[in-house]
Amino acid sequence: MTTPIAAAFFNNSALTWGLVACGVAQLSKLFVELLQHGRWRPAVLLETGGMPSSHSALVTGTATAIAWENGLDSPLFALAVTVAFVVMYDASGVRRAAGKMAERLNSLGEAQGLASLKTSLGHSRPQVLVGSLLGPLVAILGEAFLGSPLALAQRFGLFVGVG
Repeated sequence: MTTPIAAAFFNNSALTWGLVACGVAQLSKLFVELLQHGRWRPAVLLETGGMPSSHSALVTGTATAIAWENGLDSPLFALAVTVAFVVMYDASGVRRAAGKMAERLNSLGEAQGLASLKTSLGHSRPQVLVGSLLGPLVAILGEAFLGSPLALAQRFGLFVGVG
């Protein structure tokens, strides 16, 4: 038996398609790594930075799904867009600057034998742009053709009478 809380969670297509967009972006990093560097490196799935920005895909996919469900004039959409801009600005500004600073500190620390700091923290503007285009693409396709996970499951005879 599905609880009302579980039904509400699985009926939240904005959350679902935002997370799917994030996952698609993160998985695509495997293929970008293969095309750019000629190596299959699954470790990129757990790393920050790189092409495309999965955080940008997450927030723009979620905002797009919210717009799809509630309209462009919804205060919830306005909040989602605001958060998306902050996340994308942070990814291409503050986090990228922190990565550049880590590169400089690493060059100083090498002579001292110190451990290296992680340098791939943020994203370039093209990485953020591609992520921000991927998110809405995934969300629109998901909303238009599949709906929420609960609705999808009900099409296959699961969770009938729930939600």
